[in-house]
Amino acid sequence: MLTLVAIVEFPTGAESDGQRYEDDVLALLGRHGGELERRLRSTAGRSEVHVIRFADRAGYESFLVDPQRAALRTALGEAAPTTRVIEVHEV
Repeated sequence: MLTLVAIVEFPTGAESDGQRYEDDVLALLGRHGGELERRLRSTAGRSEVHVIRFADRAGYESFLVDPQRAALRTALGEAAPTTRVIEVHEV
């Protein structure tokens, strides 16, 4: 099991586009053995935190190169969010 925390920042003025992009991308997790456990949005709407689990690292790696995910990101262009991913474990 692989657990990740993703910290997503939306560009100013592109919050709605970024949130829709995240909706679409997170919907792809299941095809790679991933599951969204929690999705939290800042009160200002400019960032999100996602807790995501994958059955294994191979699933995460296949998610990263999913052609549909890449196409969604390309279509968003400059409005694409920036994401920092941290691998975590229970303590």
